[in-house]
Amino acid sequence: MLHDTLRFFPGGDRAVEVELGDGMDFTLNFTVHRLVAAVREAGIAAIEDIIPELASLQINYDPDRISYEDLTRAIAAIYEEMGSDVSGSLPSRLVTLPVCYFDEETTACIEDYRKTYPDKRFDPDLLCELNGLADRAALARRHSGTEYWVAALGFWPGLCSLLPLRPGSRITAPKYNPPRTWTPKGAVGIGGALCCVYPDRTPGGYQLIGRCPAPIYDGTQRLPAFRDSLALLRAGDRVRFRPVTAEECAWIDAEVAAGRYEHDVVEYQIFSVDRYLDWVKAHGEKA
Repeated sequence: MLHDTLRFFPGGDRAVEVELGDGMDFTLNFTVHRLVAAVREAGIAAIEDIIPELASLQINYDPDRISYEDLTRAIAAIYEEMGSDVSGSLPSRLVTLPVCYFDEETTACIEDYRKTYPDKRFDPDLLCELNGLADRAALARRHSGTEYWVAALGFWPGLCSLLPLRPGSRITAPKYNPPRTWTPKGAVGIGGALCCVYPDRTPGGYQLIGRCPAPIYDGTQRLPAFRDSLALLRAGDRVRFRPVTAEECAWIDAEVAAGRYEHDVVEYQIFSVDRYLDWVKAHGEKA
C-alpha cells in the first residue's frame, strides 16, 4: 500500500532512504522503479548511486554538493510531478534460468540441517502442504509456470528478490527458524511470497526447492553474460525458470566450469504495466 506522501530517513551522512509504502506487492514495487527512473532522468549531479528496494529506494549522494534537505525536496518534487498512478513502461530483459528441482545438493543441505533440527520437514513437502499442492511435481509446475519480476537486489552481491507475475502461481512459505548456516550456490528458495536464487554458498532461511546451475554472480567475470557487471540480474528484469534434468544440470555445470556457458537473455523487451494489469484483471485476479 502506498503512503500518502514519501517518507525520508537519513542513512548516515551520505545516504537517504525514500519509503513509498508498506508491503511486497508488484504495483508498489513498479512505482519504486518508476521513481528510480525519474530521478536518474533528472540528472541531479550530487547523486552517486540509486538502489531500488521492494517498497523503497536508497539514494547515495555527496553531502558537499547537496544538503539532505535540498535532496529530499528535489525527490519529493520529482515524485509529485511523476504521480503515483501505476502506469507506464520500462525496459525489461527476459532471463531464462535452468533449474533442477529437488536435486541432490539442496536435498543434502536440508538433511544436514535436520541432523540438528529433526522436526524440520523437508522443504518441498512443507511447501506442498502449505500451498494446497498434491505433490512435488505440482510444486515444480506452479513454480515454473510464471515469469518473475526482479523487484530488488541486495543483502549479498547478485542476490535477487523475485515476485511472480502470474498471481495464480504464487507460492508462500515461512523462513527457517533458526536460519541455515550454509546453502548451496545456485539454490532456488521461497521465503514469504518471494523467490530467490542464492548467488553463492551462504547462510540462508528460504525453503529450498531446487538448484540453478547457471550462475547469477561471477566475481571473476569469466562468462560472457558478466562482461559488463558482476551480477547477472538487474532490478526490473524478468526471470523465467526452465526445468532441467539432473543430466542437463551436470552438463551446464561442466560448461560453466569450462567458461563456455552462455546465458539465455533477451535484451530488447519493454514491460508495459498497463497491459500487464489489464491481463491480470481479465483473468479475474489481483496483482
